[in-house]
Amino acid sequence: MKPGIHPNYHNITIIMTDGTTYQTRSCMGKEGDTLRLDIDPKSHPAWTGVQRMMDTGGQVAKFNKRFAGLGLKA
Repeated sequence: MKPGIHPNYHNITIIMTDGTTYQTRSCMGKEGDTLRLDIDPKSHPAWTGVQRMMDTGGQVAKFNKRFAGLGLKA
């Protein structure tokens, strides 16, 4: 390997969404930095299989009202 071209590889602390922590090695930041996750395998629907529908400003209700009859035969 060529000297001087590789990033510094060091220990950092990862904080999961539920507050649990673990140590890992990374090129992110500097030695001893902390990475707080917003999404992780314990909370993301892709891994948990639990889907939540959030209705922001009534957009889901507006969509359902607009397309309620779509696909129904007269």
